[in-house]
Amino acid sequence: MSMTSRTPTGIPGLDEILNGGIPRGRVVLVVGGPGTGKTILATQFLYNGIKTYGENSVFVSLDESKEHYYSEMTKFGWNLAQLEKERKFTFIDASPIRSIPGEVKVGKMTIGKREFSMLSLIEAVKASVKGIDAQRIAVDPIASLVFQYPELVQRRNAVLDLMEAMVGTGATCMLSSELRAVGLERAVQLEEYLAHGVVILQTLQVGRSLVRVIQVEKMRETPVDMQPRPYKISETGIEVFSKESVF
Repeated sequence: MSMTSRTPTGIPGLDEILNGGIPRGRVVLVVGGPGTGKTILATQFLYNGIKTYGENSVFVSLDESKEHYYSEMTKFGWNLAQLEKERKFTFIDASPIRSIPGEVKVGKMTIGKREFSMLSLIEAVKASVKGIDAQRIAVDPIASLVFQYPELVQRRNAVLDLMEAMVGTGATCMLSSELRAVGLERAVQLEEYLAHGVVILQTLQVGRSLVRVIQVEKMRETPVDMQPRPYKISETGIEVFSKESVF
């Protein structure tokens, strides 16, 4: 296990919890409630990849526009527009998939919206990764894509298809998803079973205070610190206090 090749996140404290970083080429799911910093963590992972490790990055947005996203991230000192000009960073706006009609013509074939959405996303990611030789990918958030599939079996297959496609690029990938139940005894979500690794971001009440808490729920191929640890979001991004206990 100690010989596993790793992709460091560059996020203070997080790599200590991960025993050096995410196993290279794997897909990690970041699950969190509103305001917990899912997009910030994913972007920090990509930005550090470019600036610290020389690894180009692709960000796939299923929610925000490029203009709004770039503006939000500048408050952390991350000039993504400049990195895009330097062909080190690519933004994919995948939000239009929500307005695709029920059926779509592809040549002489007619396929359903859900299949077209997934196919379009996967092909766009593959092309962008190849275009800038990206080694890191973030998809944020996946809920609007996978919840087009109301049946559990279909949803499971859709998530698997997406994860297998990301692995196929050779890049290390972060997917974000909403946390649908809070607390340390919450029910595990479908996506968590399928990802290679899972990082949970929550805001919990500890005594009389609300504390931001990060926990690595699982990470294949490597031993990790699974204890909940406090973290903060500052003007430079996320910082994890890997030596501090929550309870």
